[in-house]
Amino acid sequence: MPRSFFITTPLYYVNDKPHIGSAYTTLIADIIAQYHRMTGDDVFFLTGTDEHGQKVQQAAEKNGISPREHCDIYAARFKELWSYFDLSFDDFIRTTEDRHVKVVQAVLMSLFEKGEIYKDTYEGWYSVADELFISDKDYEEGRYRDVRRISETNYYFRMSAYQERLIGYIEAHPDFIRPANRRNEILGFLRQPLKDLCISRPKERLAWGIELPFDKDYVTYVWFDALLNYITAPGYLSDDAKFAAYWPAVHLIGKDILTTHCVYWPTMLMAAGIPLPRTVFAHGWWTSEGQKMSKSLGNFIDLETIRGYCESVGKDAFRYFMAKEGPLFSDSDFSRDRFYQTYNSDLANDFGNLVNRVFKLIDKYFDGRIPEAGEPGEDELAMMEASVQCRETVLAEVEELNVNAVASTVIAYVTSINRYLEKTEPWKLAKTDLAGTGMVLYAALASLRFSAALLYPLLPEKMTEFFRMLNTSEAPGHIVQWQDLKSGTPLGEMKALFPRFDMQLLENS
Repeated sequence: MPRSFFITTPLYYVNDKPHIGSAYTTLIADIIAQYHRMTGDDVFFLTGTDEHGQKVQQAAEKNGISPREHCDIYAARFKELWSYFDLSFDDFIRTTEDRHVKVVQAVLMSLFEKGEIYKDTYEGWYSVADELFISDKDYEEGRYRDVRRISETNYYFRMSAYQERLIGYIEAHPDFIRPANRRNEILGFLRQPLKDLCISRPKERLAWGIELPFDKDYVTYVWFDALLNYITAPGYLSDDAKFAAYWPAVHLIGKDILTTHCVYWPTMLMAAGIPLPRTVFAHGWWTSEGQKMSKSLGNFIDLETIRGYCESVGKDAFRYFMAKEGPLFSDSDFSRDRFYQTYNSDLANDFGNLVNRVFKLIDKYFDGRIPEAGEPGEDELAMMEASVQCRETVLAEVEELNVNAVASTVIAYVTSINRYLEKTEPWKLAKTDLAGTGMVLYAALASLRFSAALLYPLLPEKMTEFFRMLNTSEAPGHIVQWQDLKSGTPLGEMKALFPRFDMQLLENS
């Protein structure tokens, strides 16, 4: 029976265009989802857009359109980018959808009736930019933008009542918050007294939000609204069987929203009597050319810049770079040189040249047909055994969400195929032992096919092309056995999967 696996991205806020940060999180989630599908898991992959709040209302007013029109425009931009990358998400949720509004209001009413929500007056600092009430210390440290002093009556969630329970849960479940440094950060945050969470905004100040079911003069705070999407989509209160099958989820987020996902969200779930997420994995940030990304510095990697990289060497190359070099555990730098050097080294040199070499040798000595496997020798058995270890390592790394290591593990196996050919020298062996040459080339092609199957979630377009070149009826998307190639099968037309990028072009640009 297949396991259920539920993975989510954050809901992207519709106040800006997609950029490398949102692209990275979603591509990594897609890669993880694809690997789980390869193993036969029943996968549910969720993404979407967060569409309420003061910043959305202000942006719409500035552009002379309604908040709904503003949201439609920006949600379409995210969908367009995900379509461009052919992402395999199962649901795209928008927080303005009726199905979500119903869940938010039902949870609010339930918590209100249980006494988990109360009304009170607050006087203090409020960050308009972050839509957050902040402490005097936060104000003095200047951590937030567009801060104003306000006095306002609102509704509050008794978040403080769950502080000790949350600490105990985190300590008892080391995989709940990952990586470990993020877990330690949250435990450090929880050493200070936890305040109750303001979960409303008066309509006289903010009309664009989900109305509180127990007070029509207020709308829901954007974070209390948005986080509940994670249970709306898999069927909470609408499809009990589906919800039971998929929840709890793995949340993949950026480190900037760690507190909301690891403090607000679990305490909300505790109050509602819903199991906590399986894991919250908070990755680092991209820098650009060694500096923090900034539009003013001109190093901000937006949608147009991403398309430029994809057009130069292909969408798969961008996807591969995100996976292998991305900031899963710490911040990572995106530079043109690093991007193209990774492409040339791993894809053009290691994989691409190897494919060209093996196919040309099979064409030259075996009329373009897969040769007989023969009786494998010590080197061939070593390649076969290494494939088993490679597969086990990759699957273990996928369970750990370590896509960086997955890419490195598979490309290391590809490199070992090159070493195998350099050792056996089939171009020389063919002069004296054609059967032995066939065995070597069969082993090399079987190893390539195995590698391509494992690389498919990272390079779906190119590995699909490679499988077409094998001229078999099988398609990628599952883990193949090393020795399953059918001898005598004519290979398809050889294509240059990863043409080498001329680095001198960077010097002239």
